[in-house]
Amino acid sequence: MERIFKRIGLEISRTNMANWSIKAARACEPLIELMRRQTREGPLINMDETTVQVLKEPGRKPVNKSYMWITVGSNEGRKIVLFNYSQTRKDEVALSLLDGFSGILQTDGYAGYNKATREYGLYHVGCLAHARRKFFEAAKATKSGGKANKALKLIQKIYSLEKELRSSNLDDPLFVNRRREQVLPIWQEFHKWLKEMKASIPPKTKLGEAVSYTLNEYQKLVRYLKYAETTPDNNVAENAIRPFVIGRKNWLFCDTPGGAHASAIIYSLCETAKANNVEPQEYLYQLFEKLPTIDSSDLKALGNLLPWNINF
Repeated sequence: MERIFKRIGLEISRTNMANWSIKAARACEPLIELMRRQTREGPLINMDETTVQVLKEPGRKPVNKSYMWITVGSNEGRKIVLFNYSQTRKDEVALSLLDGFSGILQTDGYAGYNKATREYGLYHVGCLAHARRKFFEAAKATKSGGKANKALKLIQKIYSLEKELRSSNLDDPLFVNRRREQVLPIWQEFHKWLKEMKASIPPKTKLGEAVSYTLNEYQKLVRYLKYAETTPDNNVAENAIRPFVIGRKNWLFCDTPGGAHASAIIYSLCETAKANNVEPQEYLYQLFEKLPTIDSSDLKALGNLLPWNINF
């Protein structure tokens, strides 16, 4: 951006632009808090996390890893994507982000979500995509795919039925009943095969690791069958965090914690806009024009600035 401005005769330093971004993000904090509150009122939250390097964290070396956590929820059919910067991946972060939520939590197999699940009484659903990746790795380890092919075929059946049933436009109770009738027998066959493999496959092999992971997660993996809102995997969170992961390959790191926090806010606004079919650049233009004119403690006025409410 510094070079782009320079080409048109404007001398604006990178430092100034970074400071402006941080100040703009801070002004949006009440809006982010409203989005967080609405997420907690919804039925389902999908969560994931990825690393971010922050160079000037107090008391930490520049090479230490920090994390960007993501929550994807919905309120009255509106999708809300929130990024949250933290220095750690400890379970206290999940506890903080899920405080006040009492619904369905869907994640991968990371144990850092278990404490929040217990303390808040959440219905914790697992991610079949993670198990599938492990069986893909096991299949790649042999020329023919070996015994891992059996698992991949069963998983493909589960996904095919999910797609077919979702395209049928059934009402929620009928969808849940029909999915359970058709898919549960496949899961039971899969579970039986997993136990057989567990008894005969060395645990340190790729296939052994895939089998152990899936057996350990099995109860969480089948829980999605109970609710229409849940799917076999946590891809909604993984897809939402992907723009941050791709961007990180270009900008590499954040300079300060303030910059990382600002980045989380701007990503939250842009990705929530995109998730609701609102053009992010136009949304930010309207938001920054109207935000200074309202009382940020007025929840109704603040709500009018959410991506699906703002007037263009």
